[in-house]
Amino acid sequence: MTNAEVIALTTKHVANTYGRFPISIVKGLAAEVWDADGRRYLDFTSGLAVCNLGHCHPKVVEAIRAQAGELIHVSNLYHIKPQSELAELLTAHSFADKVFFCNSGAEANEAAIKLARKFFSVKGEERFQVVTMEKSFHGRTLGALAATGQKKFQAGFEPLLEKFTYVPFNDIAAIKGALNAKTAAVMVEPIQGEGGVNVPSDTYLKELKAVCKANGTLLIFDEVQVGMGRTGTLFAYENYGVAPDIMTLAKGLAGGVAIGAMLATDEVASAFTPGTHASTFGGNPLATAAGTAALKVLIEEGVLDNCKKSGAYLVQRLEGLKKAFPFIKEIRGKGLIIGMDLVDGIKGGDIVKDCLARGLLINCVGDKTLRFIPALIVGEKEIDEMIGVLTQSFSSF
Repeated sequence: MTNAEVIALTTKHVANTYGRFPISIVKGLAAEVWDADGRRYLDFTSGLAVCNLGHCHPKVVEAIRAQAGELIHVSNLYHIKPQSELAELLTAHSFADKVFFCNSGAEANEAAIKLARKFFSVKGEERFQVVTMEKSFHGRTLGALAATGQKKFQAGFEPLLEKFTYVPFNDIAAIKGALNAKTAAVMVEPIQGEGGVNVPSDTYLKELKAVCKANGTLLIFDEVQVGMGRTGTLFAYENYGVAPDIMTLAKGLAGGVAIGAMLATDEVASAFTPGTHASTFGGNPLATAAGTAALKVLIEEGVLDNCKKSGAYLVQRLEGLKKAFPFIKEIRGKGLIIGMDLVDGIKGGDIVKDCLARGLLINCVGDKTLRFIPALIVGEKEIDEMIGVLTQSFSSF
């Protein structure tokens, strides 16, 4: 099938919930993808931070093939070997003691919200309020949507789940003013992705933890986008020297296979008992086998070091563009999640479309922030190619 044929079929039969670009990606390898007409693109979106190891990493592919030949699915009424192995790896390399598996970041965040409320219910405390941040993004299911501090995602779906309060990101005074005896949890992305790649001060998360502890409130880190090596450490919280009580993961956890996870300490996780929460497909053999393979590559094969090195090089090259093009306001990020703010009058979406026509996939959040989230295996060669295309595109504006 050609691009045009796939587009026609999609338009006729698939719900119109995405503003899709006019190509159909049919093949990928490392940092490159090809469309149905055979055109090659350099991919600096990596499936929106899902394909952290690049497309079709051989060890992930082999794990999927091997597991698919043995067992694709079995109910969580039984013990699942790959699930237990991935949970062991995750807890061995994080603050957590227990893992709940699901299928997406939104599901992981729903589980985190439920666990926080259940934790205090079990203790006989009426704590149910959840404080989240303005410009945050936690998912599109109703609970995660209520946690998301952006009205544009909530419009048309009211009334939202109650008892969510929003405060400015990176503002400790606002947090102190929002917490009270009814607050169950504060939920925060260590770095806001969809909100514009907003990076906190070096002390913000530590101060946030201290404020939560003083109020008896749980701290939830949503690392759906910034976890799994994206910032140059396995988990973003490691950059700031502070651990949460609950953490959510998804996107890059299984190298491209759909999966989500909620991690927690033993004390907090104990509030979940049989029947309190579940997911039919969560932690299935196929997804967790892929996750185990992907996590081992991240830990053992120098991917995190490459992320730091390539991230620093990418920032250096982008700063060079900033000197050449006055409509670039600011560049910020950590590891390989980097945002570039543009001045008013320059629409990031127009640049994204122009780059697509030139064979480069990039992303824009909001109207004015270009977001660069390439595979963590990307090197100087791919970065130089991307900068070359971006230079041509910027010159046309």
